Amino acid sequence: MNRTGFICAGRVGCSIGKYLSESGIPLAGYYDSTQKASHDAAAFTASNCFADIKELTAASDILFLTTPDGIIERTWEEVRRLPISGKLVCHCSGAMPSDVFEGIGDTGACCCSLHPMLPFHDRFSSYQQLHHAFFTIEGDDEAVQRLTDMFAGLGNVVCRIQGACKPKYHAAASILSNQVIAVLDTGYRLLEECGFSREAAIDATRELVRQNIENVLAHDCIQALTGPVERGDGATVKKHLDCLDVETRRMYQVLGSRLIQIAEKKHPGQDYATLRALLQTES
Repeated sequence: MNRTGFICAGRVGCSIGKYLSESGIPLAGYYDSTQKASHDAAAFTASNCFADIKELTAASDILFLTTPDGIIERTWEEVRRLPISGKLVCHCSGAMPSDVFEGIGDTGACCCSLHPMLPFHDRFSSYQQLHHAFFTIEGDDEAVQRLTDMFAGLGNVVCRIQGACKPKYHAAASILSNQVIAVLDTGYRLLEECGFSREAAIDATRELVRQNIENVLAHDCIQALTGPVERGDGATVKKHLDCLDVETRRMYQVLGSRLIQIAEKKHPGQDYATLRALLQTES
């Protein structure tokens, strides 16, 4: 059976390695520029710790480059000089396609990029989320098929996308994940300005946040939409705008304008022109 190796023992490499190991997929082990990181990852996954990339590559049939995006290309330049014919090389960047593996056709190896749509918070616990993870994949047909079979066999959904779509795909994932955090933080900050502690603000809005997310997942954004924008309540929206600082006001206007587009789909006959003018941002 193919043995899988990881270059870089960070959160993604540790998580995928542990997930594969626990699922019965044999690992070669880890190489990391920080020896302690590779040692800890190897111990965590019951695999081996390698002193250099050459040794890890020789011991691996599938090689994951789980480095930060900015050094994938540089790492590949080192890997491509090694005997890798017949091996599968993969990176896990959400934004970069597999064509970063320039010249791979001359090496006899195949390549792809595989991205789990998950936030990896911790090297030693995030792997538990991978049992329910959705993966996107793109690259050479052979590599795509091999990794699709591997992860689909573990119960994951694996969707093939085009490499040219990777930046937009990753922008979508970032909006749905990271930028939602910015929106929540803004709401909590406003409540703090009203006298709430941060802890109390989070507790007070727990059900509000949870129910909105659950309604979106169950019914889509259009049916889940509520609030003053959906109602066309310009007087309330103006009160909101009048009490906000310049940066938060602009954020409210941008998001509110998008909400109008959703509201128009929910209520096709309603006139939102006045509200749209109110939410228009200064150029």
